[in-house]
Amino acid sequence: MMPISKRFRGFLPVVVDVETGGFNSSTDALLELAMCIIGMDEDGWLHPGDVMMRHVEPFAGANIEQAALEFNGIRPDHPLRPAIPEDKALRDLLQPVRQALRDSGCKRAVLVGHNAHFDLSFLNAAIARVGYKRNPFHPFSCFDTATLGGLAYGQTVLARAVDAAGLQWDKSQAHSAAYDTERTAALFCAIVNRWRHLQDLEEGSGF
Repeated sequence: MMPISKRFRGFLPVVVDVETGGFNSSTDALLELAMCIIGMDEDGWLHPGDVMMRHVEPFAGANIEQAALEFNGIRPDHPLRPAIPEDKALRDLLQPVRQALRDSGCKRAVLVGHNAHFDLSFLNAAIARVGYKRNPFHPFSCFDTATLGGLAYGQTVLARAVDAAGLQWDKSQAHSAAYDTERTAALFCAIVNRWRHLQDLEEGSGF
């Protein structure tokens, strides 16, 4: 069976979701960062790994829009919020990705996200700010589940695509980086596995 290192041209899919203080990755705070490494079983089916998430302290001088906080429900100054500096959050989350690359034989991680370039822009900006030198992610390539959801189910909104895929969606947990990462990972695996299933049916039919 094809290993995951051969399935995506040497890329290892890693689902990423960010919660932020706005839309501008160069000026607005990164507040939550979550990742989920995608695995493949011995039969070639994709499955999500565990979700890793960190609450992140706004970098010095970061802009935070009130509208963004009302949307994601984050209180950056809450005394019980276990936030850590960007550099530690990145080390905590990127080191397991680097290890997964070594274990899988993949060359680079590729970010999987819903409207993925948004998440990639904030990830790249944070990596640049802290001077992280061992970024495992491809700097611009990504897999976008908004596009894939539109193709597979005719739905580009995450909640609707998840529902169309026959998966569970809990509105009360939405806009948490950990939950959105977990649901995006499930959606990505469902779409890729569905394509694999359709290919198997086509090959079995003799066409």
